[in-house]
Amino acid sequence: MRVARTVGELRAALDETEAGGDIGLVPTMGAFHGGHLSLITAARAENGRVVVSLFVNPAQFGPHEDLATYPRDMAGDTATAEAVGVDVLFVPDADDIYPPGFDTWVDPGQVGTVLEGAFRPGHFRGVATVCLKLFHLVSPRRVYFGRKDAQQVAVIRALLRDLDLDAAIELRVLPTIRDPDGLALSSRNVYLSAEERARARALPRALDAGLAAHRAGGDPEAAARAILDAENGMAIDYVAVADLDGPTLAAAVRVGNTRLIDNVRLSGEDAAGGS
Repeated sequence: MRVARTVGELRAALDETEAGGDIGLVPTMGAFHGGHLSLITAARAENGRVVVSLFVNPAQFGPHEDLATYPRDMAGDTATAEAVGVDVLFVPDADDIYPPGFDTWVDPGQVGTVLEGAFRPGHFRGVATVCLKLFHLVSPRRVYFGRKDAQQVAVIRALLRDLDLDAAIELRVLPTIRDPDGLALSSRNVYLSAEERARARALPRALDAGLAAHRAGGDPEAAARAILDAENGMAIDYVAVADLDGPTLAAAVRVGNTRLIDNVRLSGEDAAGGS
């Protein structure tokens, strides 16, 4: 495995492996968990070469968010990436992605203004910009994202469509990976104390209740909110149905100082077995 720490090193590594065939790109912010590994495993199975980016992107964090404390495990992530067959691990510094004078940003449009976009202004501008840069730098045939971040997936799908990249780049969206207690895997789960984690389990329960209500002809938002409202120590940012590659019940909550997001599709394949 080649570890590239600059754009120049990335280009050199890609040149050296050029005969390897199609590239699958998995953009990440590191602190790998089973969700990341599902993406990397799929990329490994479907491409000749696998590139994983590991970049805690400052442009998608707000001024009072957890950029400084976001989980980082460079040594562990590097060992994991090598063990699962990653060809190139791209670990740039912020100055390499946003050099002095950088002032060109991607506006993700309407889909980036609601839900997460409303609570985290500028978040999806940062996501769309860094992803477009990665797409240009790596030239992947396929890119891999998790359904847990459904609104992010919708932003990336719109970016590929509207900038005429969808013919060259296939967007692969994989199901949410969950712990046995139902909580969706997230790098931020490490923030939760045992007591907070017990409370956080109300989030997947609420989404399941919303899906059940929808199937019965009821109000999924009201059913989910009732579960969350009954949980002490949980603050709700939003519970809403939105078109995120199909009708989706999405929620964001705060348990202690930890903010968690999750969603369930209300129709289509995912809805048959939950989110």
